[in-house]
Amino acid sequence: MSLTLILTRHAKSSWQDPSLDDFDRPLNDRGRKSAGAVGTWLAGHDLVPGEVILSGARRTVDTWSLIAEHLEGAVAMHSDPALYHASAQSMLSVAQTGSARTLMLIGHNPGIADFAARLVAEAPDHPQFDKYPTCATLVLGFEAKGWKDIGWGDGQVRHFVVPRELG
Repeated sequence: MSLTLILTRHAKSSWQDPSLDDFDRPLNDRGRKSAGAVGTWLAGHDLVPGEVILSGARRTVDTWSLIAEHLEGAVAMHSDPALYHASAQSMLSVAQTGSARTLMLIGHNPGIADFAARLVAEAPDHPQFDKYPTCATLVLGFEAKGWKDIGWGDGQVRHFVVPRELG
């Protein structure tokens, strides 16, 4: 069975209010624009997740909400605190709980960059892949019976996009 993983780092967040806890920081203007651009790009490539798991931090929730506005039939997300500043291994454990054929995870750096690098069979030829900037999105395909069967080096890169390149 073919599985698709959409792996997105949250969009750019605001540091304007220093009294806010890191978990509660909202997106800034650039982040809101980037999330919308990624949503439009996903819609244009018929990539609508059947399940979305994110850390629960406000910036991941806001990123998904703005992406979802562009996706017909987008599902509700659910949060898993294990994704908040998660290691690559923790992210793999969360991904392995997925149930939909197209799964989206929205997380944070540095874990998401490490997770992406370890999942791919061959890294995309893109100068920003190792940095995994805000709202960068990787689409991977897996030939596996279920998410519990995926592992390091199993993912075939279908796309890697950075919002600044989406226009």
